[in-house]
Amino acid sequence: MKELPEIAGRDEFDALIIRTDYGDEAAWQAVVADLAQPWGDDGEFEPSVHLVDDPAWADRTPDEVLNEARRDENLSVVFLADRVTMQSAHRALLALDITEDEEEDLDPMYYQELIDSPPPREFRTAPAGVHDVHANLSIANMDFAEFAEAAFADPDRIYRSF
Repeated sequence: MKELPEIAGRDEFDALIIRTDYGDEAAWQAVVADLAQPWGDDGEFEPSVHLVDDPAWADRTPDEVLNEARRDENLSVVFLADRVTMQSAHRALLALDITEDEEEDLDPMYYQELIDSPPPREFRTAPAGVHDVHANLSIANMDFAEFAEAAFADPDRIYRSF
C-alpha cells in the first residue's frame, strides 16, 4: 500500500476533514458546503476546517488515518468523509478520537470497570456538529465520550450539535 502524504498546512484551530471515498463527487460537494456554514447558537462563528481531498487517502481505514493524524500534537479528533458519509442523507462524518489508549497502565485491581468498558473511539456527526466537537475537544471543555454519548442517544446515532 502506498504511503500516505503528510497532512500539511493545517492551522491548529482548523477541524481536520479527510475524504476517503471518491465514488460520489456531488455528495462530497454537499458535505463541503455543509461544513462551510456558520455555526453556534445564532451562527455567530465562522467555520474553520482543513480539507484533505487527495485520492491517496481513498479507501483508507480509520486505523490508517489515525496513525497519520496522530503525528499532529495539536489534534484531538479527526473526521472522515467515508462511504457511509457519502451515502447518508445526513452526510454524517465519522469522528475518530486521536488520543491513544492508556488502559495498559491501569491497575486492574482498581480500574476493572474502565478496562471492561473502554471509552468509545468513534461516532458519527452531522457536518453542523463538526465545529462544536472540534472546538470543545481542542480546549478540553468536553471529552470525546460526552459527544459519543449524545450521538448514541440520537435515534439515527448521529451527533447533531447541542
